[in-house]
Amino acid sequence: MPRTRITIGSALAGALLLSGCGAEVDSDSKAAGAPDKVTVKRCGEPVAYKTPRRAVVYEGGSADKMFSLGLTEHVHGYVMPPANPPVSESPWASEYAKVKMLSDDLLNKELVVEAKSDFVVAGWNSGFSDQRGITPKILDKLGIQSFMHTESCFNYPGHPQKVTPFKALYSDLERLGKIFRVEKKADDVVDGLKKRVAAVESKAPEKDPVPVFLYDSGTDQPFTAGSQVPPNDIIKSAGGRNIFDGLDERWTQVNWEAVAKAEPEVIIIFDYGDKPAAKKIDFLKKSPHTKELPAVKKNNFFVLDYNEGISGPRNIDGLEKFGKYLRDLKR
Repeated sequence: MPRTRITIGSALAGALLLSGCGAEVDSDSKAAGAPDKVTVKRCGEPVAYKTPRRAVVYEGGSADKMFSLGLTEHVHGYVMPPANPPVSESPWASEYAKVKMLSDDLLNKELVVEAKSDFVVAGWNSGFSDQRGITPKILDKLGIQSFMHTESCFNYPGHPQKVTPFKALYSDLERLGKIFRVEKKADDVVDGLKKRVAAVESKAPEKDPVPVFLYDSGTDQPFTAGSQVPPNDIIKSAGGRNIFDGLDERWTQVNWEAVAKAEPEVIIIFDYGDKPAAKKIDFLKKSPHTKELPAVKKNNFFVLDYNEGISGPRNIDGLEKFGKYLRDLKR
């Protein structure tokens, strides 16, 4: 995960497609005799869920998934740490306005209990944390249901699950759709996202994939994206190649020698609240480790918004923007 964690265009179209209008509960779920609980996997663990009424969501990706499915009325509130860009910039800004902001810090057990939440959505090691004392097992004992982003299940103890990032996004939407009995809405949203991905892939440059380095943070050693996080799929679907796609990791630390050896032609700057993109670009232009890289010498920087890089529907907004960037790139 990023240690804490700019462009606007096709996001509007995506927002219209994935609007947060209220989703109708499937008619078969309303029928007499419908089961009180539905079994859905939480990472690799089957869990029986009651339909939640007071969800607490952590970070933009969790909130976006709920809002895109029309589940605003089931969301009690959100926790948005400083790294997350302002919710006013979200395609679902109007939905955020309908629910409570519970904290601008990290997720914790006390907050969830105080909110009388019956459902918490977050990622493993990004929201849920052994160190901070809030895990699905702890919440289970308190009678509070929880849901984890499939993308983060890669290293979840006991019940890991390894799925490519875009497939993990689709899986989350389908699983949430099942939990909240809005399967048809979830299918429609996922179909729309898949069509948008296919459209970008169909227009990807036919030349050899552009070598791309994602720079999250770090001066002595860079923090970057391995193969198990959304930017890897964004880069691949747009027609590029993540220079660290061979690392079977999520967000991870590498060394500058490996970056230099890969000779990236494009650098994606991961932009978030307390580490603005402009400062990162300035560092890369001045650092002896990076100032001679092809991407730096050609000023080939692409800024990826935080919520386009963590698991959520806005991944596809980021893909569309990066796809256009690569198509326009002069090599």
